[in-house]
Amino acid sequence: MKRQYDLLIIGGGPGGALAAKTAVEKGLSVCLVEKRPAIGAPVRCAEGIGKELLTDFLPPDPKWICTDIERAELIAPDGFSMLLEPRMAGNEVGYILDRKVFDRELIWKAAEAGAETYVKARATAPIMKDGAVAGAVIEQHGKIYDVHADIVIAADGIESKFARWAGINTTVPLREIETCAQYLMTGIDIDSQKTSFFLGNEVAPAGYVWIFPKGDGIANVGLGIGGGKSGAGHRAKDYLDRFVSRMFPDGKIIELIIGGVSICKPLPCTVADNMMIVGDAARISDPITGGGIYNAMYTGRLAGETAVNAIELGNTKKASLMPYDSEWRASKMGKALDRNYAVKEVFTKLSDEKLNTIIHSIAKLNLEEFSTLTLITELIRANPSLLLELKHLRSFL
Repeated sequence: MKRQYDLLIIGGGPGGALAAKTAVEKGLSVCLVEKRPAIGAPVRCAEGIGKELLTDFLPPDPKWICTDIERAELIAPDGFSMLLEPRMAGNEVGYILDRKVFDRELIWKAAEAGAETYVKARATAPIMKDGAVAGAVIEQHGKIYDVHADIVIAADGIESKFARWAGINTTVPLREIETCAQYLMTGIDIDSQKTSFFLGNEVAPAGYVWIFPKGDGIANVGLGIGGGKSGAGHRAKDYLDRFVSRMFPDGKIIELIIGGVSICKPLPCTVADNMMIVGDAARISDPITGGGIYNAMYTGRLAGETAVNAIELGNTKKASLMPYDSEWRASKMGKALDRNYAVKEVFTKLSDEKLNTIIHSIAKLNLEEFSTLTLITELIRANPSLLLELKHLRSFL
């Protein structure tokens, strides 16, 4: 590990990997550090991504795709099921990944391009100079390194310690953290080409249950609940245990994942002097689904491109890095985050009765495509009685 790089990246997830690969291919010297001993493990993700979203970055590869999903199912609190076929499902269908292999593939691509990568290497503090980030103190195998860099990218996930240490308020209110639990299960009776989503305050208050197949009889079965709903006997794992015992009493649990995801608005600004923040660290996971793979890859690539431009210009101050912040906010992804936050604020407060009404109504609609935007439009058109609940969403039409 050298003492000086053009770019230092904290975190080896998809955002950090894309930032590293993008920058090093343009000639920057890049160091990426990951605190865990292995890239991609432990998995803290349901592992689903839309097909079109993935292929924006790289072609699908059977070695890290577990399942090609063709259908999606939405189950109302009363048990009514709405099936979304490929014609209308859009990004609700896609691939279920093997994140342990997928994340390593992304890091391998960055390393093959020339990035230096280090595992079990933890950033313990930023190096500050004249009030600005100038690198990080890295601890690895009992040794301490002062690593200086022209730009640091914080890609350290929902914990986002580095940005906070550098003086940026990354606090997420409890009500805007979704607490999650997931089992990898085998020996269960499922449609291996269909994802399922269960709604309702009995199964997952202010959240939902997902079943993401990973093969014949194998699936990620998990749920997220609103942080304000968690308590003794009502933790995410408690709800998951009740769901699994009812739906898959003979299934075998072979892995447990516990974690959280932010469902808040993104950070007010994702750049500072000599620093950019990407992925979950920037609070840009989808407020409805909690999904963040594509968003991390998109912002990671954009941050890498911005770093190249800034260093070529010889100016890495905040103003020179602002195109990164402005561009992702103006993108289709950024606009979707704004809209989906507003949708989340409405739907997480609905009663089961209202959720039943909405899902029954959706099933009757002749939608060419199932998307948040078309859904809002048709719901308001078909259900005048829901206008009061949905009035805050009309500005997005």
